[in-house]
Amino acid sequence: MCIILITAYLIENIIDIVNDVKQVVDDKNEGSENDNLVDAFLKEHNASIQVQEGYGLTECVTASCLTPAHEYREGSIGLPYADTSYAIVKPGTEELLPPDTEGEIILFIDELPWLDTPKSNFIRALESFWNMWASSQNGIKMIVCGSSTTWIINKLLGDKGGLHNRVTCRIYLKPFTLAETESFLKARKIKWNRQLILQGYMAWGGIPYYWEMVDGKQSPQQNIDRLFFAGNAELNMEYDFMMRSLFNDSVAYQRVVVLLSKKMKGMTRQEIVNSLKISDNGTLTTILDNLCNCDIVRKYSSFGKRQRDVLYQLTDLYSLFYLRFVKDNNVHNPRFFTEMKDQQRSNWYGYAFEQVCLRHVEQLKHAIGISGVSCNVCSWSKTADDSAHGTQIDLLIERADGIINICEMKYSDKKYEISSLYRTTLENRVSIFRESATMGQTIHLTMVTSHGLKENKHSHIVDNQVTIDDLFWSEI
Repeated sequence: MCIILITAYLIENIIDIVNDVKQVVDDKNEGSENDNLVDAFLKEHNASIQVQEGYGLTECVTASCLTPAHEYREGSIGLPYADTSYAIVKPGTEELLPPDTEGEIILFIDELPWLDTPKSNFIRALESFWNMWASSQNGIKMIVCGSSTTWIINKLLGDKGGLHNRVTCRIYLKPFTLAETESFLKARKIKWNRQLILQGYMAWGGIPYYWEMVDGKQSPQQNIDRLFFAGNAELNMEYDFMMRSLFNDSVAYQRVVVLLSKKMKGMTRQEIVNSLKISDNGTLTTILDNLCNCDIVRKYSSFGKRQRDVLYQLTDLYSLFYLRFVKDNNVHNPRFFTEMKDQQRSNWYGYAFEQVCLRHVEQLKHAIGISGVSCNVCSWSKTADDSAHGTQIDLLIERADGIINICEMKYSDKKYEISSLYRTTLENRVSIFRESATMGQTIHLTMVTSHGLKENKHSHIVDNQVTIDDLFWSEI
């Protein structure tokens, strides 16, 4: 198997590359002026051989093998450099394969959207390359990737021209879960316990690029100060760059994101239209769909509401942290987060912990023991009126077996203790929900806390407990 890496530095246009390669071959066969220049260069530098071809510029970054003119053989890549060896092996092993074994060539194009510059006609060139030549060759696979999700969806997967329906497999890379983040840090020899990992996760989410910036010798609070608030902080300008790289009309997208950052439970489409004073049209549909596809916003339903009343909620943890503490911060304190008032930091942890839980619903279901049960995950709220108090439930798990789990999520540095006042709040919340929304289903109260519940005379009202250890569960 031969893997050829094609980057933006090596390719401007695939068709041009094919033509350039053809021209080089023609030049060599015809003894062109270019060929003579190469020979002259080698002679000037006292080279003892003439070179017919070099191999390795795309595969190994620098040349690693040369073919002297008098030793050319059809199908041979030439003679390796000193201390360099070549072998054809079975993929994934070191088992040597015999000569004439048929293999495959993998073309890997990294950051494909960046090659599609204005007036480049890149998509049509890629279309011609694949349809007119590559697709008819045996053993060729092309893998492309890009951080601009919207470009991949709209220009490649959604192409209505020659690339329509050409994709055979889609690989959607989601942010790391807590378990994947823990494995990543272990590979980097960073010794953070799960509490510290959770605190970092609540500031920048599960993006590997951000976790690569973490200094394991510092606490999460120190890393937050260094990455967001210190001079030339790496994540201070990341938000604008991220939005511009993901979306062409980034200003329109940012208006929606900033608005949603101010409404913790989310907003309906009509509320977004009214607040921004914009038209309710296809442009807004595209913006909301793209934000959801990029894992910046989640679209979810409220229990018992119609589909058109779905809520859009900002859930990207990096964006939430940036817009709350960094965007309009004029304090210029490099220790801003470390020196933040305890109550302000606790409020943030409490809200961010809820968002982490919403990103780990499968782990919650596993902890409760309902992984195999069909479920509808939603929220519910009731506005106060003359006859009853209002209340809000951020996470409901409506199960096909007739049970509804009301999930309460609380962050704490120690075991969480249910007070008499909070018990009354929980009981009222369950009672209002049962009377207003249910049709006789059994209700289980589930507490999701960082370190579990402290047993007291009120803790028995909880049917299920979930801790951060449960959120770190992984199928692998």
